[in-house]
Amino acid sequence: MRLSTRPILRRVALTGAALLAATAAVPQASAAAAPDDRPAAGGGLSAVIRYTENGIPHILARDYAHLGFGTGWAQAADQVCVLADGFVTLSGERSRWFGADAAPDSSLSSATKNLSSDLYFKGVRESGTVEKLLATPAPAGPTGDLEELMRGWAAGYNAWLAQNKITDPACKGADWVRPVTTADVAARGFAVSVLGGQGRGIDGITAAGPPGTAGWPTGPTALPQEADPAAAAEAARELFDTGRYDMGSNAVAFAGSTTASGRGLLLGNPHYPWHGGRRFWQFQQTIPGELNVSGASLLGTAVVNIGFNEKVAWSHTVATGTPVNLHQLALDPTDPTAYLVDGTPERMTRRTVTVPVAGGAPVTRTQWWTRYGPVVSDLGPSLPLPWTAQTAYALNDPNAANLRGSDTALAMGKARSVAGIQEALRRTQGLPWVNTVAADSAGGTLFTQTQVLPRITDELVARCSTPMGRATYPASGLAVLDGARGDCAIGSDPDAVQPGVFGPGKAPTLRDAPYAENSNDSAWLANADRPLTGYERIWGNVATARSPRTRGAVEDVSAMAAKGRLTVADLQKQQFANRVPAGDLAAADAAKACSALPGGTATASDGGAVDVSAACGVLASWDRTTDSTSRGALLFDRFWRKLTASTPAKDLWLVPFSAADPVRTPRTLNQAAPGIGRALADAVAELKAAGIALDAPLGEHQFVVRGGHKLPVGGGTEALGVWNKIEAPWNAAAGGYAEVAHGSSHIQAVGWDGGRCPVARTLLTYSQSSNPGSPYYADQTRMYSEERWVTARFCERDILTSPKLRVALVRERR
Repeated sequence: MRLSTRPILRRVALTGAALLAATAAVPQASAAAAPDDRPAAGGGLSAVIRYTENGIPHILARDYAHLGFGTGWAQAADQVCVLADGFVTLSGERSRWFGADAAPDSSLSSATKNLSSDLYFKGVRESGTVEKLLATPAPAGPTGDLEELMRGWAAGYNAWLAQNKITDPACKGADWVRPVTTADVAARGFAVSVLGGQGRGIDGITAAGPPGTAGWPTGPTALPQEADPAAAAEAARELFDTGRYDMGSNAVAFAGSTTASGRGLLLGNPHYPWHGGRRFWQFQQTIPGELNVSGASLLGTAVVNIGFNEKVAWSHTVATGTPVNLHQLALDPTDPTAYLVDGTPERMTRRTVTVPVAGGAPVTRTQWWTRYGPVVSDLGPSLPLPWTAQTAYALNDPNAANLRGSDTALAMGKARSVAGIQEALRRTQGLPWVNTVAADSAGGTLFTQTQVLPRITDELVARCSTPMGRATYPASGLAVLDGARGDCAIGSDPDAVQPGVFGPGKAPTLRDAPYAENSNDSAWLANADRPLTGYERIWGNVATARSPRTRGAVEDVSAMAAKGRLTVADLQKQQFANRVPAGDLAAADAAKACSALPGGTATASDGGAVDVSAACGVLASWDRTTDSTSRGALLFDRFWRKLTASTPAKDLWLVPFSAADPVRTPRTLNQAAPGIGRALADAVAELKAAGIALDAPLGEHQFVVRGGHKLPVGGGTEALGVWNKIEAPWNAAAGGYAEVAHGSSHIQAVGWDGGRCPVARTLLTYSQSSNPGSPYYADQTRMYSEERWVTARFCERDILTSPKLRVALVRERR
């Protein structure tokens, strides 16, 4: 007998309606109730939160302030310690609480120590940077809806702190957990916006100082030397290589011509950190008649960053556009803190910042700012930018004037098609360092690299590059312009909402292709049959070798599109196929090279002879996947990392890269390459020393431990080219890859079948909460280990019929 759900639906619907009515009965707070310089409190904000399976909240509210309140409350409930730690970063107080020399978790910048992080972020706050951006009218500044969301988020976070006891041991009883303001929430958005620019250069910004000042060595040999262009080019190439980032992603959209329903499909697979403040958090936001969107946000963000609604779905991948440039300054011969522009000296602006330090005296440092941005002494240790008596370097980061990222996400959440997504990007122009891939219910697809980039044209570079810039720009897209010439100023596009950036009309864009895919290479091969060209070098390169992950992804998705009749189930299969493109290219030849070694012996890096004969058969019989049950995957993984790290591509492959055949080249492993034997010897010796069998199942040695239980993890590293990317530090003593650092995170497979609701499957690989005491600390991690999915509940009927439904009215206490 089938039970009718109608009475249940009616009772729960009436309850939800009553709770929503209760929120409407509460007077809305005025903007004056939560000024930016004091904690947001009062005003009677409230929201209805409906929790379904896996602790996923569906937040229902009557306007944006109330929606932000529910979002801030629910995020705090799951992630209060991670959020609070981030707010310590943004206030410039890490040294006060955690010590000056300790390292931040890198979620909000690339600073290597708390002290440099604090000097930068405290300088941002004391200069009023965020407050000025908040005061900028839209479209250059945030919209009123976003400001209300952020105000509500701060109030919701504060209300949760006031009404609940913290149980997470990471911050239970900690004095550094405090209420926040709207400006704190906006500051988090600012930090995310400048991650690829000023955030990357924090150590260099806070360490830069003119020759002869305190801290500089003395003597004629101590003067800094000019930067070497060739070395700078190689360092810049590595620095801006998206294949080396912690953050990455795959995404593919399929057009209706390739699907069983004639409607679009989207598979989003972001690769983000599994720990710390750059985690995603899953939820749904609903304002009846105004907004209804589901997906995930970066922690501390009040909007859905990656997600779907009833008509369109989208995801992001880290883009190859270089979001900054340098200006080489010609200094006044009489004053190294003044620089010349068209022969006229301009004094730098001093920004003196004092940071409290635990157990010691406060530290005061001076930063130096110019019309182009802050002076930097380096962009990481491999790219020094010395401040000499003649020259200094200033960093231009247009995203330091961009607080629009959340407005872009909000506008995409309201879009009804891929054309609407494109219009949202055009209107708001807030994405700092990502591409967008989207599909809609009408069968449309979109790839676009609409991001905020300095308006560096190839013509400007040809006219105005310094010797260093002539080396770095072709290698990486990093322009170094002559800051002494007024005619080398960066211009503006008429369709840009802020000066000095490209307008969206210049962004590489592909509409309505059978498939549109990106795996962190440039826009060139978003569709291999319709390559994108003609864009400026700063957006990315063209006709160059693609990463193994891009090559494997294009092979997979083009074959899927050609097969046709695709469904969401096909997307799910692609996510967990765990095919190793590098294995398909090289494993058989590596096994042959292994078998050809005299006596089955190879010489390791330390000069010792290693019997590798047993490895030959393991490599030959390996199934070419990184499934957790795969035997031989671990051996190939350790071998391949060592080989590719020590052997240049030109020596590795017999068939070199060809721009005419970019997916299939380079190929054919050079079995005579001397590095093969050495890499085999090193890998075999390493595994034997750790007591790991050469044919051990991957999941026995690539795993995470949650609640005392060992959960095997499939997937593989960047060098292998696996779609389901997983990066974990090797620790043989702990059993191998014993904890994932970053990789597949908020996965979504979305389509439409003609019904009222999207067909969506999702998975948050590291689960919803960081609190080990939460029931949602490891539940989805277990599902990821077992390759199971969450069936998304988007429509009201699906939410209200959840067997795990829990409804809560959350509100401020006045």
